[in-house]
Amino acid sequence: MNERLARGYDPRVVVARDEELREALDSLSRGDFAGGDRELFRPLLDSLLGRDEYLVLADFRSYVDCQARAGRAFRDRMAWTRMSVLNVARCGRFSSDRSIREYCERIWNVKPVWVPLD
Repeated sequence: MNERLARGYDPRVVVARDEELREALDSLSRGDFAGGDRELFRPLLDSLLGRDEYLVLADFRSYVDCQARAGRAFRDRMAWTRMSVLNVARCGRFSSDRSIREYCERIWNVKPVWVPLD
């Protein structure tokens, strides 16, 4: 990311090269998703086209391509189920309960409080 920004990233160049991205931004600009309100998404568009410090527009094509691959994979139920099971089996120690407990202990330095259920 830093390399791309250092080379002189221009989000408008990215938009000019990608018709689908240009159409999506034009839809926002026309107010297609805001009941015709052309100003609702103006701050978002100005930010993306002016700075795009998180390279959202630069990543648009890879997001679209990945979503297309996921859609194709989902249509193959056996393969999707296999991938889903393997993904869960390989996730190891992740759980939201464990994560929150570790945040409490290591970051926030708070202890659990017992709350009676009346």
